[in-house]
Amino acid sequence: MKIRHSVCVHSPSGMELAGLAGLLAAVPAVGLLGQSGRRHTGAARRAHLLLAAGGAVVTAAALAGLATALLTAHRHDHGLAPGSRPLATAMAVGMAIGMLALLAGTVALPGAARGPAAALRHVLDGLVIAASVWFVGWSLLARPTRILGDATPYRCAAVILPAVLAVVALGLTGVLALHAHRPRQHTVRVGAGVSLTAIASAGVSSGICRKDDELVLTAVLLLCAGLILVAWAVRAADRPVQATGDVLERGGAYAVIPMLGVVAALGYHLAQGGTLDAFGYFGICIEGLALVARQFLALDDVRRYTVQLRQRERHFRDLAHTDPLTGLANRRGLQLALRGSDAPAALIGIDMDGFKTVNDLRGHDVGDAVLVEVGARLKRNLLAGDVAARLGGDEFAVLMHGDVDEAVLAAHRLLAVLGESYDVDGGQIFLSASIGVASTGELLHDADLALRYAKQRGKNRVEQYQAGYDELLRRRGTLTGELRHAIDRDQLRLVFQPVVALPSMRPVGAEALLRWTHPELGPVRPDEFIPVAEESGLINRIGAWVLEQACRQLADWLAAGHDIWMSVNLSPKELHNADYAAQVADILAELGVPPQRLVLEVTEHAVATDMEELVRRLAELRETGVRIALDDFGAGYSSLTQLRTLPVDILKIDHALVAEPESRTGTAAPLVDVVVRLGHRLGLEVLAEGIGTPAQREVVEEAGCRLGQGSLFGWGVPAEHFESRLQSLRPTGPRPLPAPRSGAPASAPARSQVVRLGPGMRQLRALLPTDPEFAAAAGDQNVGSVDSGREMGQG
Repeated sequence: MKIRHSVCVHSPSGMELAGLAGLLAAVPAVGLLGQSGRRHTGAARRAHLLLAAGGAVVTAAALAGLATALLTAHRHDHGLAPGSRPLATAMAVGMAIGMLALLAGTVALPGAARGPAAALRHVLDGLVIAASVWFVGWSLLARPTRILGDATPYRCAAVILPAVLAVVALGLTGVLALHAHRPRQHTVRVGAGVSLTAIASAGVSSGICRKDDELVLTAVLLLCAGLILVAWAVRAADRPVQATGDVLERGGAYAVIPMLGVVAALGYHLAQGGTLDAFGYFGICIEGLALVARQFLALDDVRRYTVQLRQRERHFRDLAHTDPLTGLANRRGLQLALRGSDAPAALIGIDMDGFKTVNDLRGHDVGDAVLVEVGARLKRNLLAGDVAARLGGDEFAVLMHGDVDEAVLAAHRLLAVLGESYDVDGGQIFLSASIGVASTGELLHDADLALRYAKQRGKNRVEQYQAGYDELLRRRGTLTGELRHAIDRDQLRLVFQPVVALPSMRPVGAEALLRWTHPELGPVRPDEFIPVAEESGLINRIGAWVLEQACRQLADWLAAGHDIWMSVNLSPKELHNADYAAQVADILAELGVPPQRLVLEVTEHAVATDMEELVRRLAELRETGVRIALDDFGAGYSSLTQLRTLPVDILKIDHALVAEPESRTGTAAPLVDVVVRLGHRLGLEVLAEGIGTPAQREVVEEAGCRLGQGSLFGWGVPAEHFESRLQSLRPTGPRPLPAPRSGAPASAPARSQVVRLGPGMRQLRALLPTDPEFAAAAGDQNVGSVDSGREMGQG
């Protein structure tokens, strides 16, 4: 007989299968977190990968624990296996590891904390809240309260670890709700999802431990919902986060309220006759340690912020006393140095002449580069203890320790240093400086007065303060106000100084000189009111009036049959006026004056600012047909290269070179001879000005110069006096007309042209291929062939 044994096979219940299905639904959420981490870089990538890893570990631990519980349950008639506590403990440990990764990912999210220090503060704040919740929960669950009665999970120690992480997650979520950067809702949603997952982990472990199928199913569904919430919140927060503040900007209620809750719970527990066991002691210890650590970090933050405030205060103090462009002291810094100086000190005030022209023509970037170089030169020439400052614009000052003689020597040294060329933006810029020195009294005020007086006396000089400067500058203010109405009140007039041919001394030209006679101030010298006109901006209006009056007088003389040309001084500010060439052409056309009869004189100081712009402006003027004279040659910045580049026709030798032989050797004039020969070689007419003695005239004639001007031939006189002299020397015969103009190819070599200026007087003018009158004439010759004054045909 065969005996058959029957085996009872247990089939999983619908609730158990629902739990497994719920856990499998969490897998896509973990996959979404991993995919989000791979798409990001930097901090976002690390945070998302931590969340994905934590979710994966929690899900894997729950799946493994639940599957193990179901498989072992097949051997029993009902319920979970008797060895559920070890299994619950293992699940609790596995899910706790995953929860730690989830918490780390939450803190590492962009916008959750500004940096590692802020993240640590968030964690400590979360521990404070968590310890309070833990202690309140213990007081309610422990004897004698036992709010859950027989359902109190004391007999299952596996609940403790996930329960601790659950309250930590809740506390951290509360902190993030207060301190995460805006927008906070996405970070809070991630924290809420992590908290829900932590609570579910505790529920799964507790359900496995207590053999409660309903609790396990509910916890599994909550775990799945928590991970899905985390994945959705991370995906919705996939955008840049703007930091808006620091953790210390909000109050400390998040720390005070939990501590009050701990005190109230402990008091209630003791009042009910309870005792403080290990779990309660653990909660109080965590609360105390977290608060102490948080307080330590707060004190460290305060200390660090205090240091930062001191550094910023020092930084702003330096900014308040330092010029940001040059790095020198500013006016406040100089005043502070003046107040703190006990030793004898002198102040050197410096102003860069013509700097506004650099800004106007080359732009403020180039102007700033020049100012930086000025500051660097001042620094390199300071002695120990000296203070250099930029007072504003192009005004500087140097506070030095020493007497006034040392300060004057230092000022002259700085004058030479600042007068060297400035290589900026691929070109050279020449500037001079006006310097005032003061050693007593109100140093800033007195140095400024001396500086203004230096500018008034012609610039590019050093002036030491004197008591009379106050009166002089008050007069300057009066002149500025009165000069504005000088034209309307008919106070200005022109006088005319003759330009003669040598050796005959016949007048061939006249230089128009401006004079001002005030009804109360009397005659005002040109060297006094011309700088006032330039600084006040009146020079353009006055210059236009001078040009019109001079051309009108020239037209009258030409109509009367006098063979003569007119010379008018041109201010650098007028020259840099974009419409000046058109204004000159309009005046000549209106008055019917031949353009070659007008000579416009530009001083060497105009060459100092911007060579390229000067060449362009002068070329525009020459296109109108007028002649250009370079005045005061030998007293400024001109070089041989500039002479070859400048489109000028006449070279006026400075009076200092003409007087130089008498002051030194009393014999020949080597510099005059060199300049005359140089001018002739370049195809320029040469005029010696400042001739005051017969000896000077002889020296100039010996050098080959055929034009002269100076007191020896007459001072500036009114038009009627000058015309009387012209009538006494009036030549016979018709006045020759200017040569006709015609074009020429731009690639042709430079030529020269002979221009008739007066009786027996011809000028050799250098012509460029771009000149409208370049067409070769019978008497023209190559510029390079001019070798001496005899070839000029001057008598």
